Amino acid sequence: MNRLILADNQAIFRSGAARVLAVEDDMRIVAQCEDSARLLAAIDQFRSVIVLFSTSMMLNVDQVLSRAQAAGSRSILVTENTEEVAEEIASRIDGIVCRNISGSDLVDCLRRVARGQRYVHHSNITAMTATDTVGARVRDRLTPKEMQIVALIVQGCKNKDIALQLNTKEQVIKNYLRGIYDKTGVSDRLELALFTLHHRILADAAAKAGTLLQKKTA
Repeated sequence: MNRLILADNQAIFRSGAARVLAVEDDMRIVAQCEDSARLLAAIDQFRSVIVLFSTSMMLNVDQVLSRAQAAGSRSILVTENTEEVAEEIASRIDGIVCRNISGSDLVDCLRRVARGQRYVHHSNITAMTATDTVGARVRDRLTPKEMQIVALIVQGCKNKDIALQLNTKEQVIKNYLRGIYDKTGVSDRLELALFTLHHRILADAAAKAGTLLQKKTA
């Protein structure tokens, strides 16, 4: 059994990864962490595991790797799709994957690392260009209000929470979501969040909309 610590500050990414891994008989998530304090505590608690953590958490990567190595654990770093990893860090990590990695590739990575192999996932440049085109097209179709809702969905907010933040009714949010699903071609909020995170240009636009919303409600 491969025991895993899943650490990411984006709840929807953790949820999506957990859903992918839940159907694998040889995978077991022993802890999910959203910040550095919880991650370091989990690393100290669970020994000889695989630690899957993201650069978006703004961690002290050197500290995480040192603690993981001391616990006899292996580490896999999740990077943003265009992000580069410093050589001194890359040389100490057992695996490096991009956030847009497919579920099957993620499982393959985990199994390889568990066997003591090293895994580096390289995004296909042509595919990334196409992804940006799709993301730009969807971004341009969404209204500012819809983009704010997408930003809140990515943050893991429920319809009730979104309605409160936008000062409207929950049914109104449901109506907006139906329109967003039609424009993006997804069927539910999890697919919407994963679709947004996969398309960097759309994710950036959603993050900007979320920041503007926070300033308005502050």
